[in-house]
Amino acid sequence: MDGRGLRALVCGLIVVGCVLAVVWSVPVAVVADADSGTTQAFQSVHDDDQLGMQGAEHGQLLVQENDDETGEDDDGADDGEADEDVPEPAEVGQLDNATDVHISISLYENRSAMFTVDYRFEDAESEEWEQLREDVEANPEAYVEYELQDWDSIRADGENETEREMSISSGSVTTDTSSTPQELGHVTFSFEWSSFAYVELNQMEAGDALVDFTLVEGRSLQVFPPEGYVINDVEPAPDDPREDSIRWNGGETEFMEGQPWIVMIENGDNETEPTDAEDGPAMPWLIVGIALGVLAAAGAGGWWYKRRSETATPPAGAADDTTDTDTLTGGPPPASSDPAPATDAGAAGNADTTGPNDAVSNGPPPELLSNEERVLRLLETHGGRIKQQQVVSELEWTEAKTSQVVGGLREDDEIDVFRIGRENVLALPEEDEE
Repeated sequence: MDGRGLRALVCGLIVVGCVLAVVWSVPVAVVADADSGTTQAFQSVHDDDQLGMQGAEHGQLLVQENDDETGEDDDGADDGEADEDVPEPAEVGQLDNATDVHISISLYENRSAMFTVDYRFEDAESEEWEQLREDVEANPEAYVEYELQDWDSIRADGENETEREMSISSGSVTTDTSSTPQELGHVTFSFEWSSFAYVELNQMEAGDALVDFTLVEGRSLQVFPPEGYVINDVEPAPDDPREDSIRWNGGETEFMEGQPWIVMIENGDNETEPTDAEDGPAMPWLIVGIALGVLAAAGAGGWWYKRRSETATPPAGAADDTTDTDTLTGGPPPASSDPAPATDAGAAGNADTTGPNDAVSNGPPPELLSNEERVLRLLETHGGRIKQQQVVSELEWTEAKTSQVVGGLREDDEIDVFRIGRENVLALPEEDEE
């Protein structure tokens, strides 16, 4: 088979493989859409469980504020009119008498967070608890407004500090009792905080919006990362270390400036177990991939063999021409007995080939350098300053690997890391001039 025939065969097989890939993509898309709906429903239930609303035997949803149903401008006007009509809660002072208050924050990949504030009362059979419960059920809007006023003040400070537009919406309140491990009464507020976290590539950072937030005695804070994320760094150290969350208890931990601070990295190895629907289309995709790989290997092998054959076979008449030339001239032309001596200009030209970059080019090759040395060499090449994203692209590393290496260099004071806009910038430390 000549070169044209081989190329035509390879092209035809590639076209067939592409057609098979397109045909199989249709059922894959349908299955993915069906699975996404189921996954979202399951995730919603799972999040509610994490927020502490799963054991409410007597729970009752009292009010739900949904800002998505109306425009923002209309909401402002409607809220202003509603504030005048909402009565002052009669038993709102009882919330300050709660035995303890547990704050739960569940983070989502879209940077928002669901807050749950659970006021817990030990004596769920007392007259004071019954009065508070009846008043909350009679005036849910007033209690939600009272609770969200304090959180909206924290949100405003966080918005000014982070320069991210934030909002609090979907406020609600429930009352219930639980008997395990002891008889407790619960008044639980929940609301959604948009743009609470900051996301860059596969890294999520949270906590900077809680400006001057404190934990007093009897209050606790627990943060759950999004599904598929792992906790990488926490400040301060949690009081109750867990794999799936971070918890601080009031009286044991005091937040300093810039705290709490949580860094989470998306775990690429975290994969859910495939369902029966996913197992069906996966095998054809594997077969198509293997077939395309075999076709590409066969085409490359055929081209290489043909190229090698053409190179190894000399053109017709080449050997005869060489023999005739040697016969006529009595042999190959003699070499000159007086080779031209090197001139001073030539010597000078050879000396000038050494440039200022020889020190870098004569250094060890990249494969003999550690990851940290490769980053430092890249910084020196770019004048001592480079964006972290450029390190990822030039060294062809993953985001997680780059963040880990940069973090180690930063802890060893080898480099400085600061942010310009939404991007991290790496720089060599400036030495003090004496």
